[in-house]
Amino acid sequence: MKDLMIKKVIIEKEASGHALTDQILRRIPDIPVQTIEETESKASPDETDMGKETLHLLSYKGEFLKPCPGTREYICCGYQILNVATNCPLDCSYCILQSYFNQPYLKTFVNLEQGVEQVLKVIDSSPDLVFRVGTGEFTDSLAIDPITRWSDWLLPLFSKRKNAVLELKTKTDNIRGLLNSKFRDRIIVSWSLNSPLITAREEHRAVSLKKRLEAARQCQSEGFVLGFHFDPLIPHPKWKEEYTKTLELLDKYIDPKGIIWISLGSLRFMPGLKPIIRRRHPNTCVLDGEFIIGLDGKIRYFKPIRMELYSYMRRNLEKWHPDSGLYLCMESHDVWQKSMGWSPENSNGLRRYLDRRVVEIFG
Repeated sequence: MKDLMIKKVIIEKEASGHALTDQILRRIPDIPVQTIEETESKASPDETDMGKETLHLLSYKGEFLKPCPGTREYICCGYQILNVATNCPLDCSYCILQSYFNQPYLKTFVNLEQGVEQVLKVIDSSPDLVFRVGTGEFTDSLAIDPITRWSDWLLPLFSKRKNAVLELKTKTDNIRGLLNSKFRDRIIVSWSLNSPLITAREEHRAVSLKKRLEAARQCQSEGFVLGFHFDPLIPHPKWKEEYTKTLELLDKYIDPKGIIWISLGSLRFMPGLKPIIRRRHPNTCVLDGEFIIGLDGKIRYFKPIRMELYSYMRRNLEKWHPDSGLYLCMESHDVWQKSMGWSPENSNGLRRYLDRRVVEIFG
């Protein structure tokens, strides 16, 4: 990752006694530390940076395992989110986390180890279910792993469980912790990909496509199963040529037989995010498209635009490899049918499809 710079640490008093707190502080010994009683309800860092250079250590009081916040109006994959942290040191112009201004800073939950114990009890109590668990919904899974070392103890815990997989999703090349681990089974390392133009112009502080795919190739050569996520797809001038360049890089670096799934999704966001994007990223191109309000209240591209994006990506990805576990994220049955040539019909159907991929790859 480019320039991970922590300039300040905030510790809530309740978080002071945790082992993870002590371990993190030992890894960044020269950083100023401030202890507070509890989270301020209306913390207000400079909106241009969202406090991305401040690490906030606290105990999380909610449920550590939560279903992905899909909606009934669109087909959802049934993903489970392991809530390790919120906010991200990267600064993608389209990121939904920008709308959380009352919850700034890089919030890291130091009681995660205790929380994961409860998560594992839930997984172990339902051996006939497949749990697809990921940490990359509210943060980047690997961006601050060099400081938190989540990978040190999450990998062995999930590798032992035959009814679960752990997916780590990133736009970085912070893979040293993964490669140092001896655990590979049931672990998926995934990269978010976009076109070269969008990556360079809109995914600030993330590493280049080349570096992401070099890291992915190294993980694959070391025995990790890979995933990729083209989400959000964004139409822009010469987008077909631009996304083709990414697919050519994918072909150059990656063996498609080692991929468990590739998701496709288009840009979508709640209306409240639009003025924040305009204010924080005045030169962005992500708001230049033709949008409507979707059935879930989110702003998204007109249906024909979405279907053209998906159809183009599907055709080219299937030429590369006919069985890479392609699926759409949060789309309707008719969009599936017209752009993918088939449909899981509903959320349960998509869950079964992805669960089968887990069984096929990991047994």
